[in-house]
Amino acid sequence: MHLDDNGQQLDPLLPGYSFNVYLVAGMTPIIENGPLDFFIDRNKGMSGFIINMTVKGQGKVFDGEEAFITEPGDLLLFPPDAVHYYGRAPQSANWYHRWVYFRPRAYWANWLKWRHQVNKVGRLTLSDKAVINEFDDLFQQIEQTHKAGRRSSEDLAINLLERLLIRCFEETPENRSKPIDLRIEEACQYLSRNLAEEVNLDDVARHVCLSPSRLAHLFREQMGVNILRWREDQRIILAKHLLQSTCSPIAKVAGLVGYDDQMYFSRVFRKRVGTSPSIFRKTSEGSPVQCVDAVGADSFADFLGSQN
Repeated sequence: MHLDDNGQQLDPLLPGYSFNVYLVAGMTPIIENGPLDFFIDRNKGMSGFIINMTVKGQGKVFDGEEAFITEPGDLLLFPPDAVHYYGRAPQSANWYHRWVYFRPRAYWANWLKWRHQVNKVGRLTLSDKAVINEFDDLFQQIEQTHKAGRRSSEDLAINLLERLLIRCFEETPENRSKPIDLRIEEACQYLSRNLAEEVNLDDVARHVCLSPSRLAHLFREQMGVNILRWREDQRIILAKHLLQSTCSPIAKVAGLVGYDDQMYFSRVFRKRVGTSPSIFRKTSEGSPVQCVDAVGADSFADFLGSQN
């Protein structure tokens, strides 16, 4: 058994692992009648995202009319609110899939909205062998880098994951001929680094060397929403992760994501999430094992919003 001193499972491939981390990666080698030959069944989803890619054999996801088979070159993206039900396909002798569990940076939101979905699970098929090998190598690099044990291992692994998500975005058929303008990417990153500040359109436009009107037009054209709406999306994403991963007071969380007025923050949060910040924190699966102080919350906000 892979248990720590408190009896908690240490092996992410086995039931009982808490996934109370920012990132963990690995490969699951499922062989018929082997120790890992069981179906994962998480009907409430998880606190973070999981992206996986089949590298050998076949997997089965869901039952009934929603069921589908994954084959080598198929990628899946499970968002936090998606049901997890998957395992080796009965007709296949094995199913090997690489995976990364992660909690995203605020400005990744556009790369995590996969258009092709089944029951909220994103799907992407890679048909080119060279591209499949590239993605396989990226998954391996993420796992190896994260396990290297250096002080910067997690940050480096997250940077590789960011590259993987961008490549997924690029390989989506609808996006192949419509790359994101580098100035718009920089605008997103600038806004993310300054989520707690009241940065206006003129500030962003100066930073990316565009006129305010041109930036506003190009941003909406490429991101699908205006800058203020996009920034509010990122603030709420960051607020949700802070509420799940820290015990900072709600007023502190509000300030960290750019809302000086806690009541206004609560109204915006309820409108966007469907519940109040306090109820969201109480009902979120995978509550933090231990509370962090305000300094820890600041560091976490920096981690999500300003690592670049």
